[in-house]
Amino acid sequence: MGAPKEVQPTGEFTCQLCGLTAPYTYYGQKPPNTRSIVLLEESYVMKDPFTPDKDKFLILGSHCSLCSRSVCVGTECSLFYSKRFCLPCVNENLKAFPLEIQEDMDKRKPQQKSSCKKGNTRT
Repeated sequence: MGAPKEVQPTGEFTCQLCGLTAPYTYYGQKPPNTRSIVLLEESYVMKDPFTPDKDKFLILGSHCSLCSRSVCVGTECSLFYSKRFCLPCVNENLKAFPLEIQEDMDKRKPQQKSSCKKGNTRT
């Protein structure tokens, strides 16, 4: 009875917007070692490195349903509204989204500017 085998990465996920790279162990909607979890989109998934529990996983990203670029799930790169959309596609097609999403995108713009200013003032 040896130690449990460590899951080997299948490949490397790269966000085409922010450049985030991380090894992924699964791509699809039903990550291994999960009993009844089915993701709402085909996703790049990795085992959670912060817990020994093999059932825990992190979703790294997916593909934009409009332009197909690989994007991470970070709020600066994409959003999920029935499907994954990269923010450039959301902004290009903003009027096609519900008012709630349009308002959310309007709120994000000032936050991004203010967070840059905060970052520059810390020493």
